[in-house]
Amino acid sequence: MSKTVTLKLSDKTYQRFLTLAERENRSLADFIKTAALRYINAEQFVDGFEMDKIHDNTELNGSLKRGAEDAEAGRGRFT
Repeated sequence: MSKTVTLKLSDKTYQRFLTLAERENRSLADFIKTAALRYINAEQFVDGFEMDKIHDNTELNGSLKRGAEDAEAGRGRFT
């Protein structure tokens, strides 16, 4: 279900958002929602370079594998 959120913006911030929304031919609300989602996606997920570094880290991958095995076997405390 959709939720409504109210934001208090300075005049300067409001004008910046409005100008950018108009450039993209979007409503102000849609621009802010899209910008927030883009930010969340950029912060939440790793890019290809970072994922390659994770895959190449044998110590990290071994630790993750052992942790998954422990969890599956019910070993340890998980909070």
